[in-house]
Amino acid sequence: MAKSIKELNLKGKKLFIRVDFNVPVKDGVVKDDTRIVEALKSIRYAKNEGAKVILASHLGRPKGEKVTEMSLEPVAKYITDNFFPCTFATDCIGDVAKTAIDKLNDGDVILLENLRYHKGEEKNFPEFAAELASLADVYVNDAFGTCHRKHASTYGMAEIMVEKGAGFLVEKEIKYFEGLLQQPARPFGAIVGGAKVSDKIGVIKSLMELADKIFVGGAMAYTFLKYNGKTIGTSMVEADQMDIVAEVYAAAKQKQVQIFLPLDHTIASEFNGAPLDCTEEDIPDGFMGLDIGSKTIDLYVGELNKCKTVLWNGPMGVFENPDYAKGTFAIADALGAGEAIVVVGGGDSVAAVNQAGVSDNIDHISTGGGASLEYIEFGKLPGIEILG
Repeated sequence: MAKSIKELNLKGKKLFIRVDFNVPVKDGVVKDDTRIVEALKSIRYAKNEGAKVILASHLGRPKGEKVTEMSLEPVAKYITDNFFPCTFATDCIGDVAKTAIDKLNDGDVILLENLRYHKGEEKNFPEFAAELASLADVYVNDAFGTCHRKHASTYGMAEIMVEKGAGFLVEKEIKYFEGLLQQPARPFGAIVGGAKVSDKIGVIKSLMELADKIFVGGAMAYTFLKYNGKTIGTSMVEADQMDIVAEVYAAAKQKQVQIFLPLDHTIASEFNGAPLDCTEEDIPDGFMGLDIGSKTIDLYVGELNKCKTVLWNGPMGVFENPDYAKGTFAIADALGAGEAIVVVGGGDSVAAVNQAGVSDNIDHISTGGGASLEYIEFGKLPGIEILG
């Protein structure tokens, strides 16, 4: 089990914290500070403990090149302007980084330049990982969204460092996902939405081992409905996934997992066209399903209210358009008002609970879409395993 940052001796130590500051920056200005704010608890704790705090992150996908628009310098300025002084190093390795770090006093904070300016980061080159490790005495990972990657800053340097642990953000993610994987309060309901069965098949198969009820929404529902012989009009479908759906049903039967599919729909003749109610499971020719209907909402909410644990990953429809947002927001409202332990993962689901104004009533909103899916699928993540 990974040590907590609270179990590490930080006083006077050079502490490398892998954070996730992959935030939107436009014209040199930070446009959304959510990920910065989420990291503050660990950073402030380290400052107060007297560590020399070295922050490192990626921003965008510069692919080993120095792309000015993906510099982290605006993030350092934002932290200084809004929270506490944060100096900036124009590189994340070499003399530039070492010289800047050597100037730190206990409690000072520095942000290194974009890790992905170097090809060695994503490729986990041993020499690059060793250079990062040479900068610090202690390593902490507080970037859950990157824990499924075996990159130099999330895995390679953690292999080298003796003193290492998890920041408060990663610690919270571990607590909730381990709870889901090991001893969830039952019944355990999983809501799986989004566009493609193929994107989430590993998760769905894993959920067959964990959940009691699975609620399918979004475009992937039409693949399930087609498998069941329903007409789906021009709805999005993955015809090549029928064997996979058959496997899912076989596993559900064996494990006695209930699978719930839409009973009705909000449809349109074209994407973003005028919405119409379709009160049956079958969608008429020339129309596509773009949200779950009111009967489905009543069914899903009624069944979810019986659950003691709920995992939500993926919207029920094209909720970016208010005409097709009713299903997604109804689920969000129900989870926010319910008694179950609720874990929400995946960017769209997180956006939905935020837009619905119920995020304060959700037990845990995961900061990592891909990482949360892989945690459920594989039961572990390399960036967490390497912490010990």
